[in-house]
Amino acid sequence: MSRRLEGKSALITGAARGIGLAFAEAFVREGATVVIADIDLDRARESAAKLGERAHAVHIDVTDIASIERAVTETEAKIGGIDILVNNAALFDMAPIVEITRESYERLYAVNVHGVLFTMQAVARSMIKRGRGGKIINMASQAGRRGEALVAVYCSTKAAVISLTQSAGLDLIKHGINVNAIAPGVVDGEHWAGVDALFSKYENRPLGEKKRLAGAAVPFGRMGQAEDLTGMAIFLAGPESDYVVAQTYNVDGGNWMS
Repeated sequence: MSRRLEGKSALITGAARGIGLAFAEAFVREGATVVIADIDLDRARESAAKLGERAHAVHIDVTDIASIERAVTETEAKIGGIDILVNNAALFDMAPIVEITRESYERLYAVNVHGVLFTMQAVARSMIKRGRGGKIINMASQAGRRGEALVAVYCSTKAAVISLTQSAGLDLIKHGINVNAIAPGVVDGEHWAGVDALFSKYENRPLGEKKRLAGAAVPFGRMGQAEDLTGMAIFLAGPESDYVVAQTYNVDGGNWMS
């Protein structure tokens, strides 16, 4: 059986752990060479080492355009060019409207919006120069589909990702670059300890209760796992999605319909 990403090269941001690492593992299984780009270079190297010779690590700070450009240049040197980009790096925070700080706002927009836009820009330039097209996958969220009382800033950053995906998709398809996005629902992982603690603080809940309730509310019957998202990522990275442009796909166990 042929592997769906055989011979392809992928750059995945925020991939030292969690969803990004699950994508890296899945892409390697499907025949791709991957570069794990993360602000935590030591952890990125550890993750790449576990995946074997077709995985590499680079440092990236997606809030810094110079760092993005260095990461793209280093990726080109390591794997010969970029066929697939997954914009996965993101941050979460929450607070009532009257308690949102400028620091939190700027930090989330710097990573979740600035990072997506300017990493997409740098990789698109690389793809255009190479002349072989490519696939760009942005990580949105069900939070980008509607507001939440305590999650205004994060929701708005993910709505911006959906909008950027639409605009970039329409602009870059003339170069053979398909831009699409994935909107996960609630996905379990080590980050949920921090999410749960914030809900505990603002909703006066015992630790662990919000996570339990979030999982129980999913029509599928449980929280998502990072591996639940890999099938969509492989589809959007591969040739079956060549006619798919500027779309955001919900992979959320039935939480949101659009």
